Amino acid sequence: MNTKLRRSDDEDSRIDWGIILSVLLLAVIGIASIYVAASNDTSTTSIARTMISQAVFYTLGILLVVFIMQFDAEQLWKVAPIVYGFGIFLLIMVLFLYSRSYAQLTGAKSWFALGPLTFQPSEVMKPAYIIMLGRVVTQHNSENVSHTIRGDWQLIGKMVGWTLPVAVLLELQNDFGTMLVFFAIFGGVVLLSGISWKIIIPTFLAVAAVGGFLIFLVVYDRSLLLSLGFKDYQFKRIDSWLDPSANTSSSAYQLWQSMKAIGSGKLLGKGFNVSKVYVPVRESDMIFSVIGENFGFVGACVLIFIYLLLIFQMIQVTFDTKNEFYAYISTGVIMMIIFHVFENIGMSIGLLPLTGIPLPFVSQGGSALIGNMIGVGLIMSMRYHYKSYMFSNNEEFR
Repeated sequence: MNTKLRRSDDEDSRIDWGIILSVLLLAVIGIASIYVAASNDTSTTSIARTMISQAVFYTLGILLVVFIMQFDAEQLWKVAPIVYGFGIFLLIMVLFLYSRSYAQLTGAKSWFALGPLTFQPSEVMKPAYIIMLGRVVTQHNSENVSHTIRGDWQLIGKMVGWTLPVAVLLELQNDFGTMLVFFAIFGGVVLLSGISWKIIIPTFLAVAAVGGFLIFLVVYDRSLLLSLGFKDYQFKRIDSWLDPSANTSSSAYQLWQSMKAIGSGKLLGKGFNVSKVYVPVRESDMIFSVIGENFGFVGACVLIFIYLLLIFQMIQVTFDTKNEFYAYISTGVIMMIIFHVFENIGMSIGLLPLTGIPLPFVSQGGSALIGNMIGVGLIMSMRYHYKSYMFSNNEEFR
């Protein structure tokens, strides 16, 4: 076989085409669903603007994937504190320069606005936080080869130290939903970090007990929670989750309409661009209602299968590369995507409270899409540079 041809084939194998195909399928589903939502809810001009805007963000996301793929583990290690610091800087700046109109609409001070363009810095903070957390855990484990309870608590302290600034800034932005994503990333990395189950299990039980107690207080006595700073809109979301049929004209209206739309799709759906149930904000947070109504139970299952395929391929890359730092990064990215999917679909069908979490690669929104594409770029860089290393050590291709 021609050596030049073989070299070209090996270069192609450095790119994970399976992940690209999965993301491409999700992008097609997203574009189609956004078109349905826009064409049934907005004017023709807005439809064109919406579709062009989403296409531009997809294009930008692809360019970012290609760019991030050029970074190997050593370079990611070096830039981790820089990107984390820049992310913190953006989270601080948005507290002063947030969009007043978006804050009035959503109650959260988490968006920059420049004319018609908006940007949510917490979305790009997610991959920056993941890289930094991966560096912290890898460095700790390299300095403490034998795990001890004391050492594990020290690691938890370090991880909390890097998480706390993010949590505080998100709390100041009044963005509890996004904060939950960071907690999910934190939890995933903790599970993989080698921390003793003697710490993990009691901590998990304690968190579950506190969560159950908070729900009890929401139902029976809210005065304590109000004194602790909980907001009325948060109680309304819990109320609509616990009993969505109680107040379908106000606080539970969005959830009730989403459940009606998904239920009306039945097994095979009503067909493409047939939407007879109005769902507020269905182009972003409630995009799953569009899929359920148009393509039914079968279409929803296909979507979930594509997500499972994407997650499986990401896990496979992690096992193939056998790099500890990469493993923590991929764990963070995988937990970020899993939590988004689980929460978005769960809240759309009434299993979880409404939190404003978008569906990865499908929901309208440039900030979330860019953050997810950066995560894909990080995963693909693992395969890209792992294969590169293999080829550089192959006598035939030196």
